[in-house]
Amino acid sequence: MPRFAANLSMLYNDVDFLDRFAAAARDGFQAVEYLFPYAYAPEQLAALLKANGLQQVLFNAPPGDWDAGERGIACLPGREAEFREGIAKAILYAQALGCPRIHVMAGLVPKDADAAAVHATYVANLRYAARQAAPHGIQILLEPINGRDMPCFFLSRQDQAHALVAEVAEPNVKVQMDLYHCQIVEGDLAMKIRQYLPTGNVGHFQIAGVPERHEPDVGEINHTYLFQLLDSMGWDGWIGCEYKPARGAAPHATSDGLGWLKTWL
Repeated sequence: MPRFAANLSMLYNDVDFLDRFAAAARDGFQAVEYLFPYAYAPEQLAALLKANGLQQVLFNAPPGDWDAGERGIACLPGREAEFREGIAKAILYAQALGCPRIHVMAGLVPKDADAAAVHATYVANLRYAARQAAPHGIQILLEPINGRDMPCFFLSRQDQAHALVAEVAEPNVKVQMDLYHCQIVEGDLAMKIRQYLPTGNVGHFQIAGVPERHEPDVGEINHTYLFQLLDSMGWDGWIGCEYKPARGAAPHATSDGLGWLKTWL
C-alpha cells in the first residue's frame, strides 16, 4: 500500500507553518516533507514531529539565496565553500529530525556558463555531499525539474538523473522521481517507473496533478493506476504530496481536497 507524506510547504497553507504538522496528522498523514527547515530550531521541529506522531521523510539542503531567485547552488562553480557549509547544516537538521533523505537542488545554469565546468562542479558537489551524509545513514537525492516551472534548471530528465547517479557512484545518491515534473517533460510515466524502479536508484516519489499542480485526482494523470503499479512493484517508500490545493489558502482547502487519499489511508 503506498504511503503518502504531506508536503507542508504547499499543503495546509491556510494556517501557520508550525500548525501544519497537527493538521496533517488529523487528516491521517503519518509523514511530512517540506522545502526547508532552517527558519526554525531543529529541536522545535523535532518536538512537533513527536507530538503529532509524524516522520520527517525529506527536506532540501540550503538553496542559496531563495528570495533572490536561486534554486540551488550545487552546479555553480565558485560556490563550493558555501555548498559544503550548507550540507553540514542540512545533515545536522536531518540527524535532529530523524530524516533519512536530503534533496540537493542542482541550481539554475548561468547564462554563458561553461557546460563542462557546471557539470563537473555538480558531480563533485554531489559526491562530497554523499560522503558526508553516508556515515549518518542519509541519502542524497537529485530531482529533475521541468523547465516550464523552473527555466534554466540544470536537471530536467530522468535519464539525465540516472546517468548522474552512475557517474557520482556513491551508493546513497538516489533520484527523487517527481511524477508531475516527469509528465510535463517526458510523459510515459508507467514505463518510466517500470524502467527505473527496479534499478534501486529511486529514493522518493512526489505527485501533483498536471497541468495546474493541484490535487492528483485533477488533471491528465491517472494516479490511481500509477499507485496500483507502484504497489504491484513492491514500492514501500514514501510518496510526497507536493501540490497546491485547488482552493488555494481558503479555510480547510487542503482537507476538503483529500477525497482522493481516503482509499489509500
